[in-house]
Amino acid sequence: MAVKACNNLHKKNVPYYDRPRERLLRLGAVQLADAELLSIMLRTGTEQETSYELAQRLLAAFGDLRGLAQASHAELTKLKGIGQVKAIELHAAFELGRRVVSSTHEQRTVVRLPRDVAELMIPEMSHLTQEHFVCLFLNTKNHVIGKQTVFVGSLDASIVHPREVYKEAIKRSSASLICLHNHPSGDPTPSREDIAITRTLREAGELVGISLLDHIIIGDGKYVSLKEQGYM
Repeated sequence: MAVKACNNLHKKNVPYYDRPRERLLRLGAVQLADAELLSIMLRTGTEQETSYELAQRLLAAFGDLRGLAQASHAELTKLKGIGQVKAIELHAAFELGRRVVSSTHEQRTVVRLPRDVAELMIPEMSHLTQEHFVCLFLNTKNHVIGKQTVFVGSLDASIVHPREVYKEAIKRSSASLICLHNHPSGDPTPSREDIAITRTLREAGELVGISLLDHIIIGDGKYVSLKEQGYM
């Protein structure tokens, strides 16, 4: 009871107008610090700390919001004050944020340069902890008409098969396509395997009449275009 009483006293010592929810109502969400916004999501703290203090501890544990967004369910629930429900709610909130960013970028559906593709896909792919091989399908005007994750896991030429890639392209009546995959290490430098896969896919595209325009590797906020590097 003494701990609870102390915690309640601590909360009472925070002026009503300085609490995160009230500050958001008065000032707008954009004016709040990361820990304040996070405390609103958490809703409650522990017997020893407020939701704001728990939010501060979470950010300290994972370095920043990006680190927190990448944390696994197991990593989150190891921390005192984060149970199954809070961990699930955090995952859901960060995924919604990623989808908002992704949908905003996808409104620019015309891609003409590797930079256009990178700006479209970096928000979605740079945080992934496993390799994802993704295809963007384009029409004759370079509008993105579809997107498909073909494979998740360590890339291998025998796994990322041209049959799967071009089956999707044909199904969507694509004029061309762009392939992407991420390097979880953050370094987008292409490997020999990446180069081999690119050449295999390009040759297959020539046979079926659907051009492979580029293969782009996404790193931590960076990218490499294999076309720009002269591998295509």
